[in-house]
Amino acid sequence: MTPAQRRAAVAQVRERFGLSERRACRLVGIGRSTLRYHGRGRTDDGPLRQRLLELAAERPRFGYRRLHVLLRREGVAVNHKRVERLYRAESLAVRRRGRKRVARNGRGRAALPGRPNQQWGIDFVSDALAWGRRIRLFTVVDVFTREALAIEVDTSLPGLRVVQVLDRVVTERGTPAELVLDNGPELTGKVLDQWAYERGVRLRFIEPGKPVQNAFVESFHGRLRDECLDQHWFLGLADARRTVEAWRRDDHQARPHSTLGYRSPEEFRRRFDAATSTRSELAGLS
Repeated sequence: MTPAQRRAAVAQVRERFGLSERRACRLVGIGRSTLRYHGRGRTDDGPLRQRLLELAAERPRFGYRRLHVLLRREGVAVNHKRVERLYRAESLAVRRRGRKRVARNGRGRAALPGRPNQQWGIDFVSDALAWGRRIRLFTVVDVFTREALAIEVDTSLPGLRVVQVLDRVVTERGTPAELVLDNGPELTGKVLDQWAYERGVRLRFIEPGKPVQNAFVESFHGRLRDECLDQHWFLGLADARRTVEAWRRDDHQARPHSTLGYRSPEEFRRRFDAATSTRSELAGLS
């Protein structure tokens, strides 16, 4: 029962039974001070609300306490509780921010690229040396041409090492427009994020638990494991690097890929570049 309803009930009880105010209030369950209270009415919040919105737009990371200070500096005599009420009514509460991700833009399945260097897929795969020491392989694949641009092999590949590999590939091939990658700690750290931001590379992270969104790299890893890793015993790290690099070059230069019309990635890229050059020349003549 609201206070207004309780007041009405007190009035009815007193009128019907002739009770005193004290006894009627006790029967209904309302204090006599509450019964006698009359609100003074709220002042117009329009101008204050508008100024609060303007300050919040100028200072989007300020909470109501700092905005209250700014209002007081402007000579607005207002209680901080009133500012808080308006602040919450306008849904101006500052949202908690996570780690800054300037270069990251979007999640989920990326659109298929239409040219070389438009989209690279990167990821890790694990294996072991003959005596049991675990090794990791960091792979970089051009999604359009299916070229294995790099396979880095070591016992540990932190974020700084990932950036060094990418810089080496960029020197040889140019900067990609987009990287498709998963949510591993080496790929979600600040090092790669800063690298991508400085070069204007878009980071498209797949959704957790959905490796199919980086399907071309997953397919490459299946081929790498089936044709290379499962076929060799690596006597040491140097042996693993030599063997993997030899396989990468063969896959790049000689292995026919069904998705490329049974051409090698290198041959496919050469034909694409030649066709693009011919179209450009014809466009220039027309």
